[in-house]
Amino acid sequence: MTEELTNQPQGLDHNDFEREDLSPGGVMYFLVGLAVVVIAIYLVVTGMYNFLDRYERTHQVGTVNPMIPSKGDTRIVTPEDTLAFPQPRLETDERTQFTGYIQKQNDTLLTYGWVDKDAGVVRIPIDRAMDLIAQRGLPVRQEGNSNAAAAPAKKEPAKPAAKSAAAPGN
Repeated sequence: MTEELTNQPQGLDHNDFEREDLSPGGVMYFLVGLAVVVIAIYLVVTGMYNFLDRYERTHQVGTVNPMIPSKGDTRIVTPEDTLAFPQPRLETDERTQFTGYIQKQNDTLLTYGWVDKDAGVVRIPIDRAMDLIAQRGLPVRQEGNSNAAAAPAKKEPAKPAAKSAAAPGN
């Protein structure tokens, strides 16, 4: 026991802390180095994109067919170019087409109209349907009959069904 006390270095206290911290100079050198690396990467990437853009412009094919006069930079598409494209032209203006689709759906949901005129089935706006449900309530089935819709269509005698059920059990 006395050996354990003598082997411990003198002056150690559990409430003691490390006397050395990071120097502010080291932190500043790291931040400056990080800024230099970020700027260098930015310059390299910008230079690479400029080089590739120049390379593409110099090696660009003017037109697909030599009989068609060259319009210059074929990477720029004008509205006239889209109309010259052969049919079917898919999604020439996505935003307008999608807006038109949404407007058509809203018109269908918010107006009256025929679904099947021969059968007398109509479409009513959602707000009106909700008002009708609030006034009349939801349709409810009879308590004693879970197959109320199917029962009037099928009226079979109970005895033949009981005999056929008993036959496989023999």
